[in-house]
Order: sequence, then structure tokens, then C-alpha cells
Amino acid sequence: MDFINCVLNWVVLPASLVMLACSWPALRFINTCEWLYKSFYSEDMEDKVVIITGASSGIGEQIAYEYAKRKVNLVLIARREHRLRGIREKARYIGAKQVMIMAADVVKEDDCRRFVNETVSHFGRVDHLVNTASLGHIFYFEEVGDTSVLKHLLDINFWGNVYPTYVALPYIHQSNGRVVVNAAVESWLPLPRMSLYA
Repeated sequence: MDFINCVLNWVVLPASLVMLACSWPALRFINTCEWLYKSFYSEDMEDKVVIITGASSGIGEQIAYEYAKRKVNLVLIARREHRLRGIREKARYIGAKQVMIMAADVVKEDDCRRFVNETVSHFGRVDHLVNTASLGHIFYFEEVGDTSVLKHLLDINFWGNVYPTYVALPYIHQSNGRVVVNAAVESWLPLPRMSLYA
């Protein structure tokens, strides 16, 4: 075991430094291209209407704050409405024009239809739909004792993106808007114990 640790210490660090040195020019090129694209094609977000699913914590919450800085009208969706209240206040403080919160389950098409219709009836349009509702897991597939866990995981990670998008798409087309789906790195770089999440 000491031999393996010694070899890894002498091989991994130099190999990592070589990979970093080789990838640095490509990363700088990509960074420059992104900067140029953003400078020519930036979207004025003020007064746009943005629906964010899974906004009660994690990435959804942080995305809500980023949109709030751009002075948008936010519609925050999550199953835990009590968590959304504090996020609503912080988003208003940061700069969001109006913030609506609604408790809804993105796995239920009727809930998705309800929050999209309420958004359209209140604001008159939907400009961006940001799907961040997801559920992760860390277990080996053969460790699963109850397969209902798998169904619940797949329902949220698949139908939780499909239903809101399906319902909001006609309004997004009208406003020439955008759909943003949050994807995990596990989909292209799978890790042990996360096969279903990927």
C-alpha cells in the first residue's frame, strides 16, 4: 500500500500539472469567445418574467438571486412554500421587481399547468423557464431495497423537467423566450453510486 501511495504521489501531481499546462490555451480561448459572445448578444433582463422550479434550496435558490440582480419578475416554485418566503424577501432586497411564490410538485402535470397559468394571468407572459428541481442519490444499485425510491427519483429528474416545459412552451414561443434545464456532470462523467442520477 505504501508503494502505491508513493507511486501515486510521484505520478498524479506531475501528470495533473502537465494536463493543466496543455489545456490552459484552450480554456483561455473558450473564455475569450464567451466574453465576446456576451458583449454582443447580452439580453436585457429587466422586467422579464422568469419561472424557476426547485427554487427552495441549492442551485435553484442561487439562480433566483442571480436573476433578481437583473431586476426581473420572479416566480419561484417548490414543494416547500415556507422555504420560499425567505428567498422571496431576499430576492426583493437584491433587486427583483415582483416575486411570486407557489407550492407545486413538478411531477404533477396539473400543478405545472396551474403555476404556469397563474404566472401568465398575473404577468401576461413567460420569458424564461429554469428547471432546477432534481433529486440526487448516493447508493449502489444492488443496495436498493425498495424500487419505489427509483421511480420517485426518475419522476423528479425526468418528468420534473418535461411537464413544466411542455406547459410553458407556447408562452415561451410567444415571448421568444428560453428554457434552461439544469444538468448534472454525472450525465457525461458518471461516478460510482450515482448511476440513476446520471
